[in-house]
Amino acid sequence: MTQTEVKRGAGRGAPYHVAIIMDGNGRWAAQRGLPRGEGHRRGVEAVRRTVRAADELGIGILTIFSFSSENWTRPRSEILDLMGLLRRFIRNDLADLHRNNVRVRIIGEREGLDPEIARLLEEAETLTAGNTGLMLVVAFNYGARQEIASAARRLAEDVAAGRLKPEAITADLLATRLHTADIPDPDLLIRTSGEQRMSNFLLWQAAYSELVFVPVYWPDFDRATLESAIAEYRTRERRFGGLAAASAS
Repeated sequence: MTQTEVKRGAGRGAPYHVAIIMDGNGRWAAQRGLPRGEGHRRGVEAVRRTVRAADELGIGILTIFSFSSENWTRPRSEILDLMGLLRRFIRNDLADLHRNNVRVRIIGEREGLDPEIARLLEEAETLTAGNTGLMLVVAFNYGARQEIASAARRLAEDVAAGRLKPEAITADLLATRLHTADIPDPDLLIRTSGEQRMSNFLLWQAAYSELVFVPVYWPDFDRATLESAIAEYRTRERRFGGLAAASAS
């Protein structure tokens, strides 16, 4: 464990890695008679608040599910709006993130992306690669099943090429082929909007994460909501498949 991990909450009952499924932008807008695009714009403001709060609370890694591989099936106008918001977020916020020592990581498939989007994602990672504060992991064009299938395919290719024996394949080895190979698994996974499902997000990595579902739509998510989820996390006893402490004897 590094000094940064100790400083940023490890060992104090607080989650080191928090992952969030940001859900409810469209329903937030519909409740107010606003277009879905306005919900997405307010959702970006919630991202800014949450990154700032996570940094202040000493969280080490914040992972946000920004755009899934299934989201491409949405209406073209909505996709264009979302891509425009992503462009503006990187162009307008990247300097502030860098100034605040935030390191940006992108997980998800890059192949086939619009060249401008791909370049902006690479720029965000490259500029902030040396930062040592909060790590902001952005899951973009990401799907957990696709990620696992891709990892399995690469292992199969190694076996076919004679570089790997089938009996050498373990869960730990497969994990090294995931997008998150060098990122600790999330301690706490939060989903907003009251929905209680994973939606193809970090299925492998969240095997032993504590799940907290909050009833607020993502545009209304704030520091108080994050602190409430962390307080719930602190009440949980994490056993990772083992016995509770009281029944272990």
